[in-house]
Amino acid sequence: MTSDVVYRERLSPSLWTLVAAAVCAPMVALALSPVDTTLALVAGVAVAALIVWALMATAPRVEVIGGELRAGRAHIPVDLLGEPVAYSGEDARFARGRDADPRSWMLVRGGIGGAVVVPVEDADDPTPAWVVSSRTPDRLAAAVRRAQVRQRTPRR
Repeated sequence: MTSDVVYRERLSPSLWTLVAAAVCAPMVALALSPVDTTLALVAGVAVAALIVWALMATAPRVEVIGGELRAGRAHIPVDLLGEPVAYSGEDARFARGRDADPRSWMLVRGGIGGAVVVPVEDADDPTPAWVVSSRTPDRLAAAVRRAQVRQRTPRR
């Protein structure tokens, strides 16, 4: 089994999410301003920085590595997966919502416009598909296909 990375993406929060988190600074500062203005300013900046750091640090990764698709903490061998389908725009919104099988395993992040749906072909797995958000759904789908070909290609 090869361990080289075929695809890697961090599903970091959108710019608007980070801006909304930073808005916590003036709210904390306003709440603490009757106590001490310097403390209020420092606490506000610290809280906003902590929230932004937490959002970035906990952002899940999507990877195709070592013959596996990894999405967040979950992983599945690519030889148990079918043909991935990349969606963007309105189609991605439907793939993540209206058209998704409720039994599917999902890693969906707001503010990320694309999605890849990969059917699970393992007869013992009750999950019919994986639905994964991606900023570059075409590249993720291609990486899964490449990893599947590598798994089927005999080694010399």
